[in-house]
Amino acid sequence: MISQSENKIELSVVFISWKMKDLLQRCLETLYKYSSGINFEVIVVDNNSQDGTSEMIEKDFPQARLIKNPENRGVAPARNQGIKETAGKYILILDADMELVENSILKLYEFMESNSEAGLVGSKLVDTDGQLQFSCKRFPNFLAFLFRRLEHFDLIRNSKTLRYHTMQDWDHKEIKEVDYLIGACQFFRRDVIEKIGLYDDKIFYGPEDIDFCLRIWKAGWKVFYFPHTHIIHHEQRITKKKFLSKISYKHLLGIFYIYRKYKFRLKV
Repeated sequence: MISQSENKIELSVVFISWKMKDLLQRCLETLYKYSSGINFEVIVVDNNSQDGTSEMIEKDFPQARLIKNPENRGVAPARNQGIKETAGKYILILDADMELVENSILKLYEFMESNSEAGLVGSKLVDTDGQLQFSCKRFPNFLAFLFRRLEHFDLIRNSKTLRYHTMQDWDHKEIKEVDYLIGACQFFRRDVIEKIGLYDDKIFYGPEDIDFCLRIWKAGWKVFYFPHTHIIHHEQRITKKKFLSKISYKHLLGIFYIYRKYKFRLKV
């Protein structure tokens, strides 16, 4: 485990969690197990999980800074809470359902240190069977957004629209500039926040990752996919599992919001 000394913090790792106690515990265990060669801090924002998450953090990870929300504030607002508490030169947003298997954060850090044009980078993500997840994507049109909610239909999952959006025409084996990376793993410079601001907290849940990467591109930086390390993502996809739920409704509102924000033109 890395010593959390008084040395200058190079990286701040921010988690938000809502009813994912066991997954978050595994994620933190693997983060501390595999991460070395970099001085980092951890901030956890618990969105009123009421499943023992806060108690687990206090008991098992006292070195982490814990923020307890009295209600579920959503993704972007909670991430912003955590970011405001960071001190690192870089910030890493990780979802609670991630599992490290190697020293991924050092590799991402070294990439950013060597590439000044990079505003944000994300690791290759795989599922528990080691199968590639399509975590880097092209900016979607509205049809692609709709198709993502209906991926359980073979015809839609294999459509040209969805395959283009999720970059299935590319082997994902090289470092590549991409439109955006999903919010499960976003490693970015503090300078980005100082120039473009935080995540758009008007988006409760959904396309906040698209908006953030688009603003990074517009500010003159690049967004990169980095396949030379990988992280397991125990993807939840709650809007797919509960298509008519309250969270799916808020996700849909986020989609309409981002299209209005950019006048239906999601591109640099």
